Amino acid sequence: MNRPLPHSSEEAARYEQFVPLFVAHETRLRGLLRSLLPQWSAVDDVLQETSLVAWRKFEHFDTATNFMAWAGAIARFEALRYLRDRGRDPHIFSDDLFELMAAEAVEEADALERERSALSRCLEKLPAPQREFLQLAYQPGTQINELAAQAGRSVEGVYKSIQRMRSRLRDCIQQELKEEPS
Repeated sequence: MNRPLPHSSEEAARYEQFVPLFVAHETRLRGLLRSLLPQWSAVDDVLQETSLVAWRKFEHFDTATNFMAWAGAIARFEALRYLRDRGRDPHIFSDDLFELMAAEAVEEADALERERSALSRCLEKLPAPQREFLQLAYQPGTQINELAAQAGRSVEGVYKSIQRMRSRLRDCIQQELKEEPS
């Protein structure tokens, strides 16, 4: 049964909960699907179907649990359904291989998310001038020689500073990940 956009206030409240959750996890869901499906067009189709199925089932979702795990399971089933519907394609994987790939993709996405969170915490620990300098250095289109000229430093000096900050961040991230509860 297709559910239309919300009409009741209760359904509107659920919709207001669902949309930000789905949008926050859309990139990870797309990455999961990309690891399972052969073409980008298939990823787009299955992601769209995943969003519809997730919305239809959202009233059964416990908001105290992990949305990504829940939506990821839906995405895996939708990807499997998509592949089964195209079962004559010689590039289709067995169900066991498909499940193994899906599990690995979720683990990799979770690990990447933990690393991103650790990087965020570590960046906050840097003194503001260093953090701002690093952010400037990694802005798209930034030329290091221009940055060095603005800072009144040599290009080599800028590269060495960036290298030291990256090393500090790497060590901090490793420490943060070690301290993270398993």
